[in-house]
Amino acid sequence: MMYIHYCKYCRRIHILNGHKLYCPACSGKLSELNISYIKYVNLTREERHALKEKCADEKNLRELSVEYRRRNGRQWFQSSDPARPASVTDNKSASRPEYSPHLQVSVS
Repeated sequence: MMYIHYCKYCRRIHILNGHKLYCPACSGKLSELNISYIKYVNLTREERHALKEKCADEKNLRELSVEYRRRNGRQWFQSSDPARPASVTDNKSASRPEYSPHLQVSVS
């Protein structure tokens, strides 16, 4: 998906795929804006310029930005039972048989 980001160091709005953290132009920290791609591309030139000027103010930037929290890979395999810790058996691949080079497969 495409997301709208603002870099306060180079003062540019970037349309980037995914949730990016660093500016491709200056490597500064990006702020992800809470505006959809469709809504942004339908803005007029004047509205886009006004949005850019509004993002230049630190207080307005905090109001316009959204915090994206990355998921820890371990969270995807946690158990639904809080008393039992997550284990390898909770993984989908655990139900698959192990690979064996001597495994004979017959196709009929």
